[in-house]
Amino acid sequence: MRDLQELVRPNIWSLAPYSSARNEYAGREARVFLDANENPYNKPFNRYPDPLQLELKEALSKVKGVRPECIFLGNGSDEAIDLPYRIFCRPGVDNVVAIEPTYGMYKVCADVNDVEYRTVLLDDDFQVPADELLAACDDNTKIVWLCSPNNPTGNCLRREEVVKVIEEFRGIVIVDEAYSDFASQQPLRADLGKYPNLVVLNTMSKAWGCAAIRLGMAFASEEIIDIFNKVKYPYNVNQLTQLQALEAVKDPFEVDKWVRTLLQERARMVDAFKLLPICNHVYPTDANFFLARMTDAMQIYNYLVDRGIIVRNRNRVKLCQNCLRITIGTKSENNELLAALRQYK
Repeated sequence: MRDLQELVRPNIWSLAPYSSARNEYAGREARVFLDANENPYNKPFNRYPDPLQLELKEALSKVKGVRPECIFLGNGSDEAIDLPYRIFCRPGVDNVVAIEPTYGMYKVCADVNDVEYRTVLLDDDFQVPADELLAACDDNTKIVWLCSPNNPTGNCLRREEVVKVIEEFRGIVIVDEAYSDFASQQPLRADLGKYPNLVVLNTMSKAWGCAAIRLGMAFASEEIIDIFNKVKYPYNVNQLTQLQALEAVKDPFEVDKWVRTLLQERARMVDAFKLLPICNHVYPTDANFFLARMTDAMQIYNYLVDRGIIVRNRNRVKLCQNCLRITIGTKSENNELLAALRQYK
């Protein structure tokens, strides 16, 4: 990769980060807090949270197998998606490359930050050769975005192609592994030490069942994480989120049980969809959802909405014409969906 200073926007590299009251005494014991203009009443909600979420990072480190210094925590994965644009991409000058179709927030953040967003279309198996991604890059390409398992397609990208992009691209490669807990492929965060240009995203919203607390993660080299922390807002993860996340990670075995149950339901639902006359094809999946090509996605979607059942209509997404994306729910929710579709005429 290019030298990190060459990749980072000059104004960000020289940025003096905001120093919060909690940063200034870090590492020392304190009993009386008269530094941050807080109200002394209404404990524990009257105090600002730890700006670097150190206790939570220590707990997540044990679960994720990544050193705390190599973990960034954000207000959902959306913050971890937006920050790289602000760190690496000069508005109106630099560009990023992404696969298509994929998660829509990569493009939204590019548009917000005035960064050219280039796409490389997946093939019929929802895969892409590394050479095609690399060919779309030029000297002003700062980031390559990959999502594996991908959304909305559900499949893992071929590991060898992803690694080739990481090894040959001289900028930052971001691999979003939001759904990796449902896949058999080993997460790339285990290989962070090999690739200084790799950033891996993860979330508490999927396997951990904590979408409401909005906690996203980025794993990268300590040098890259330091820059993330320099650019983020001081108290970006609130105290309630930190406390709930700490509670959640106390019982990873419960999450393992949820994942096993969802995978069993996923297999049952895929088999059931294949038997539906209104389903033409079910695509292979490594996530907690699957993509199904229907006879008339729009009409079937509206039929389900009228019955209070909401799925994701992907009909207008490239390569996903007439496709619905089905999230795996509880057994009773899944049965209700199947019963409605079996009655569809």
